Amino acid sequence: MTPEFVLTLGQKMLEVVVMLSAPLLLPALAVGLLVGMFQAATQINEMTLSFIPKVAIVGVVLVIAGPWMLESLISFTRELYLNIPEFIG
Repeated sequence: MTPEFVLTLGQKMLEVVVMLSAPLLLPALAVGLLVGMFQAATQINEMTLSFIPKVAIVGVVLVIAGPWMLESLISFTRELYLNIPEFIG
């Protein structure tokens, strides 16, 4: 294995990680920001008020984007397994 190959494989792995984490993190960030603004406006400092909406939105996003995320991960893993002979030799 050449250093270029290892770097390319690492780059592909990072791309898959970003593609899989972004659909979960971005809505949670948006909901956290909205709840934080609501808490600042009303001066309510309850920790569960920000936690429960984030968990709910992450659950909704997982139901909606979960099949795509799973297919993307399976496709990447299958490509890795099928290319093992090329990686070794």
